[in-house]
Amino acid sequence: MNDQTALKTTPLHALHLSLGARLVPFAGYDMPVQYPLGVLKEHLHTRAAAGLFDVSHMGQLIVRARSGSYEDAALALESLVPVDILSLADGRQRYGFLTDDNGGILDDLMITRRDDHLFVVVNAGCKAADIAHIRSHIGDRCEIEVLEDRALLALQGPRAVEALAELWADVAAMKFMDVRHCRLHDVSCLVSRSGYSGEDGYEISVPANYAVDIAQRLLEHPDVQPIGLGARDSLRLEAGLCLYGNDIDTTTSPIEAGLEWAIQKARRAGGAREGGFPGASRILAELETGTSRRRVGLKPDGKAPVRPPAKLFADAEGSQEIGHVTSGGFGPSVESPVAMGYVSASHTAPSTQIFTEVRGKFLPLTVTALPFIKPTYKR
Repeated sequence: MNDQTALKTTPLHALHLSLGARLVPFAGYDMPVQYPLGVLKEHLHTRAAAGLFDVSHMGQLIVRARSGSYEDAALALESLVPVDILSLADGRQRYGFLTDDNGGILDDLMITRRDDHLFVVVNAGCKAADIAHIRSHIGDRCEIEVLEDRALLALQGPRAVEALAELWADVAAMKFMDVRHCRLHDVSCLVSRSGYSGEDGYEISVPANYAVDIAQRLLEHPDVQPIGLGARDSLRLEAGLCLYGNDIDTTTSPIEAGLEWAIQKARRAGGAREGGFPGASRILAELETGTSRRRVGLKPDGKAPVRPPAKLFADAEGSQEIGHVTSGGFGPSVESPVAMGYVSASHTAPSTQIFTEVRGKFLPLTVTALPFIKPTYKR
């Protein structure tokens, strides 16, 4: 998108400019890709201390059953996702994905139970389509409220708890995937102990007109630095987390993507609410019999990063193509190039050597288990 005037901005846009951010178009928004610290140092700072990310471009929704019953809201949304939402405890969050009739992934999302309704966060690039999809399928049973007047901040890293506890001490007692209503700097916020970096941390839904105040208060903490999309991408890659549009999309099933852990027993074959979601026949069959390809971690043997859409081969001559790279770059924390991609099931075992073509040469890579770093979530 070359016309900058066509880009949307988040409530923190002016703050990004004042902090010296370099802005780039992303999902229709003018977003910070890095600050003067630079992507490498931003990445390492998040792993060592705490980084503050603006993720206000993502969509925030309330799904409430017209009957007023949580059970009705949960069952309605379960008709669109292969996730057990009915048993979700109040104040708890789950990762899930919208699937299509072919078993592909329309988007991944976070689902939280808040008393009698659901709070849902969807990806920026998919949010218009997600909202239309949800409304068209369950709008007769549920009210879908889009929270246009809220920002979303992510505070990630081992010192995140200390920084946020200065505004609300009770965040320290929260566990991974807990969600709490709290007052930060006397502002009503919804805080989850979650994020997309592989580190302990929080995501904070805040009224848009108070977003700058909250962000500035957090940035006053000596351990907190602003972090852009560049480091966010390298952090999630090291953590083995999927980026929609790269690692998952409508051409990939949740099982091919290695996301079967997010499909609870109740929604599987023989479960209390088996199937009942789009693409269930394929997804349930793949849970039983496996898939012809899988997402894996990849470590190039040399120092050169391997990036999508590089093809992957079983041999150094490139005669047997077995897959392709979906994400790749340099991993600052592991001090080496890292990548993810899909390979045929016969080549998914860790330590398997495969090859990719870079500028006419076939370079070796090693299949490795994900993630590349040990997550530090507060269990």
